Amino acid sequence: MPRAPFARPRARLLPIAPAAPRLPRGFVAGMLVSLTAAGLARGGDWPEFRGPGQQGHADETGLPLTWGPEEHVVWRTEIPGLGWSSPAVTGGKVWVTTALEEGRSLRAVRLDAASGGIERSVEVFAPAEPGAIHGKNSHASPTPLLADGRVFVHFGSHGTACLSADGEVLWKTRLEYNHRHGPAGSPVLVGDRLVIACDGTDVQFVVGLDAATGKEVWRQARGEGRMAYSTPTVTTVEGRALVVSCGGEFVVAYDPADGTERWRFRYPGGYSNVPRPVTAFGLAFVSSGYDDAVFYALPLGGRGEIGAEQVAWKTTKGAPRNASPLVIGDELYMVSDNGVISCLDARTGTLHWQERLGGDCTASPLYADGRIYVTDENGMTKVIAPGRAYRELARNELPGRTLASLAAADGALFLRTDGALYRLDE
Repeated sequence: MPRAPFARPRARLLPIAPAAPRLPRGFVAGMLVSLTAAGLARGGDWPEFRGPGQQGHADETGLPLTWGPEEHVVWRTEIPGLGWSSPAVTGGKVWVTTALEEGRSLRAVRLDAASGGIERSVEVFAPAEPGAIHGKNSHASPTPLLADGRVFVHFGSHGTACLSADGEVLWKTRLEYNHRHGPAGSPVLVGDRLVIACDGTDVQFVVGLDAATGKEVWRQARGEGRMAYSTPTVTTVEGRALVVSCGGEFVVAYDPADGTERWRFRYPGGYSNVPRPVTAFGLAFVSSGYDDAVFYALPLGGRGEIGAEQVAWKTTKGAPRNASPLVIGDELYMVSDNGVISCLDARTGTLHWQERLGGDCTASPLYADGRIYVTDENGMTKVIAPGRAYRELARNELPGRTLASLAAADGALFLRTDGALYRLDE
């Protein structure tokens, strides 16, 4: 496939999504998750990390079961630089971020979903000293968030910004903290609050920004000196929005309106947490991070400090340190860093099966078209049937290193390697 250059198109650009009326600045007690960016997305979109419900589920059908370099590849577009942000797709447009010049040019890139042509490449920040990154990270790892014709991008302490659908920078701000290994966690939108977890080696806090202006509305300190790289998850408890966010020492649930802490749970020894929490059956499923991960099922309706006696279940066997978990029906699936996939009863933690996939895994699994897609770090995606018995459906390989998570939108899969972005379609 031909390489798409960085160029401005001559055709008039369409907005990412129809404008929605802006919510009032104050939150009402009965606000539901349907008011988040996920709820505002139309069918067929993938507007943020782990999709419209933040749980790794897609409603797409007719997706390819098999693919390869010459099979079911609609287009392949090289993305200059390096970035491990996952693709975000809305209104026929794909957004990713990338870092050029070893992190000295941090950019938001927009592609046409149908052709793969690059339509916009916007330098958002240009840090003089971007600092070091982990071998599994980049200077552009947080995934863009698309909502209401706006594009929210986050580059950790290098800056956070809001762009228009045409790539015009609407506002910028900086949240100062030392993330040490580079940025990773993505922002989440709840009503008119952009919530970001900032867990550095020096300070650890969660912040709520006014999505329209970027101004800080609230900030809550974590209280412990451990770094983390997890993306918060939005859910509801008794009709009220709740943000569940994993820090290095604690997982904490916040009221997104003002940052009030509802509950917290301490997992001893945790740090560098990456997996995004998922929720189901009144439980939050979280991983304690490095070095020896413990996976917990915690009560969403808790208050104050949650003790060990309130934990629904926990396990150390096959617990992930990077890949986010997946709940399908009554089962929970998790993928460990060394490529072991486990299927458990989500309510009780009872293990149904456990299988070795063959390669190390960092990307989060995807559930779409009745299948589980798991991509390892070497470009291999295994397709597995959900259920209480392990059944592999296909193995698909593309060249290149793969740490970004799959996106499913527009009737297709979007897969990013270290050199290119692919559209995979029947």
